[in-house]
Amino acid sequence: MATQHHNALTRALAELPGTLPAFGVIHIAIPHTSRFTIVGNHLAQHAELSLVAIGIGVHIQSLPVGSLVGIKALTARFAEGEMRIAAALRELEAHGYLRRAHVRLANGRMTTRTVFCNQPGALERAGRVVVAPKVPPVPDVPPGPPLPEEPPEPEDAPAPPPDPEATSVPEESHTPVPEESRPPVRVPPPTAPKPPRRPLPQPRELTPELRQTASAILADLRNHAEELVLSEGDVEELIPGVAAWLEREVRPDAIRRALTTDLPKPPKYPAKIVRHRLTALLPPPLPGAEELAPAVRRPLVIPLQNCDGCDRAFRSREPGHCRGCRSDLTAAAA
Repeated sequence: MATQHHNALTRALAELPGTLPAFGVIHIAIPHTSRFTIVGNHLAQHAELSLVAIGIGVHIQSLPVGSLVGIKALTARFAEGEMRIAAALRELEAHGYLRRAHVRLANGRMTTRTVFCNQPGALERAGRVVVAPKVPPVPDVPPGPPLPEEPPEPEDAPAPPPDPEATSVPEESHTPVPEESRPPVRVPPPTAPKPPRRPLPQPRELTPELRQTASAILADLRNHAEELVLSEGDVEELIPGVAAWLEREVRPDAIRRALTTDLPKPPKYPAKIVRHRLTALLPPPLPGAEELAPAVRRPLVIPLQNCDGCDRAFRSREPGHCRGCRSDLTAAAA
């Protein structure tokens, strides 16, 4: 079987006109007679579309009218996930190949129809939507003589009037898709920039004793929470944060509880969780003995003054006469 394929390929290459190139792809073009789709190079060789978007665009263009082309249907058909297929559909919609049209049905209800345009540029110039009629699938027929190709229509020529049969829409709508119903391409609003990540706490001095204790606490976390398996690089990076806790006289068991309590199930990034908790839950330093001592009330001391009359000493906030001299002055005035 392999020899037959090789001989057929050799004969096909020998029948190609001209000299074969020394490198690059060689095309063996055999005309299709059934089950084929014409795809423009503007889609197949699009400079901005991804490979997934180009492939999905070719697949949608090959489907008959009425086929399901939603994310669920394409995910069930291909191996790519929903996120990649959704991103590819957004690319096709941004470049005009895929459009959403709001159509009123015969019963008066509004529905959203998915429209795929094989030539977005020609659609913008013509100003109309041309949808192929819905026809039942036909079985394969024996190959017949190839049909002559029609000459391409120049761009400057006026557009011919639309064919009533070609512009008909699926049976359930019974009305042509109006040009005004095409929604504009929506660009998602810019998201707010994320705040910068808070730095990991640092001790005033990373002594060998602090480093050893912090390394032991981090390496022992998996014995208390099997999800927190840290690599050697993670442990080396997180040592200063644990050392800052130890420097603030936090006991190792308290650090362990703070890092292993109420973990998400399962944690995707254990090192990031430990880093966040070391930063966000850092306790303040313990106050000193002087700061914890109660404030002592100082007794109020009234200064001594010399009496202006008898020169005796008495306590008063302001200078003047003593009590006896004030009494004598009051009696003399009366």
